[in-house]
Amino acid sequence: MRMTSNLKPSGMRAFMVIAIGQVASLLGTGMTGFGLTIWAFGETGRATDLALIGFFFITPMLLFSPTAGAIVDRSDRKVMMILSDLASGLMTIVVLILFTSGALEIWHLFITSAISGTFQAFQWPAYSAAISVMLPKDQYGRAQGITSLGESASGIIAPLLAGAVIGFFGLTVILIVDIITFSIAIGALLFVEIPSPPQTEAGRQGRGSIWTESAYGFRYIFRRPSLLGLQIVFMAGNFLASIGFTLFAPMILTRTGNDELIFASIQSVGAVGGVVGGAVMSIWGGPKRLVHGVLLGWVASSLLGQVMLGLGQNAVVWSVGAFFVFFFVPIINGSNQAIWQAKVAPDVQGRVFAVRRLIAWVSTPLAQLIAGPLADNVFEPAFTSESALSSAFSWLVGVGPGAGMALILVLSGLLAIVVSLAGYLFPIVRNAEALLPDHDAIQAAAGVQA
Repeated sequence: MRMTSNLKPSGMRAFMVIAIGQVASLLGTGMTGFGLTIWAFGETGRATDLALIGFFFITPMLLFSPTAGAIVDRSDRKVMMILSDLASGLMTIVVLILFTSGALEIWHLFITSAISGTFQAFQWPAYSAAISVMLPKDQYGRAQGITSLGESASGIIAPLLAGAVIGFFGLTVILIVDIITFSIAIGALLFVEIPSPPQTEAGRQGRGSIWTESAYGFRYIFRRPSLLGLQIVFMAGNFLASIGFTLFAPMILTRTGNDELIFASIQSVGAVGGVVGGAVMSIWGGPKRLVHGVLLGWVASSLLGQVMLGLGQNAVVWSVGAFFVFFFVPIINGSNQAIWQAKVAPDVQGRVFAVRRLIAWVSTPLAQLIAGPLADNVFEPAFTSESALSSAFSWLVGVGPGAGMALILVLSGLLAIVVSLAGYLFPIVRNAEALLPDHDAIQAAAGVQA
């Protein structure tokens, strides 16, 4: 393993150091997310408020993504990741101060989520682009598998630990743990070496003002229909998945009488599924044709996961559904990530990946805005009284509180299956890997050393 002159680790060793730091941060973030979900739902009892917290996080993240991607390509990617972690940690400190002083209200979480989301716009494109220059391309799928494995492992511990801590010590200790874990993540980044990407023809063509470079990601993707087609599948799939999973927590809490232990246990089982899926992906690296990992992964996750969650009326079935939802996530994301990292030149990945995420997630805020009111004002009232909707579907999802949200999960999951299978109807999607040359092949043909 190559070591730099200042003895900072590089390559796979550096990647593992960063990954461990991010796992620690995710553990704290997961605990805080669990604790604030319980607190917010206990304060209002409305699915809409939980949906709005997610909406205010993701919307500014998407709005700032193109500019953030351009800044990432202009800057040290390690610095960008540190700033993102630092901003999230500062928002946790603000929430801690407000909570301990007895002043915390729901709208405060909207503001802190928006600020965290803005800085999160830098985190993912910087992290993804860093991996592309730290590792060889045959390790991209495995790296994504390791990342997913770490995310899921923290997901196992976070809800159970948060459930225990909040019962004995309250939300304050959870927020303190989150601040500590952000510090660990920042320390890990300071310890490693992340090389600068080599200059490519794509990078030279994309140079210009900050606004020109912000728009470059759109031009790059729109000129490559296969990449655009893949992201349209993700856009539609994420819309339908977000409608369902915005209601996951309130559905479970409603159907269990706000039982924190059951909710935490189901989340942890889902995280176990993610660990297993991440381990499979890290060893396997994905199917030979990675597009199958994307499209068939969506089908399996929706059918065995999201639909199952909606059909379930007890903790056992919910746990099975949660397991399969998260089992397939590393395969879906890892396969897609490996395609993009192989096809897009490293020195423009910040801009391109930021727009890539914007396209895939642009429908998510709309889904979050729809899901809460749809549940609170239409589906839930229909299942707590005699109605045509409850008469038609009570045999499928039961009746009473939570049944309306369960039906939304089932319907959105079935539609996601249709969207995923429809991807095979379009050659530009199903043959994406063959139609697009790898970026290193382009450089070699141009006589440029990578």
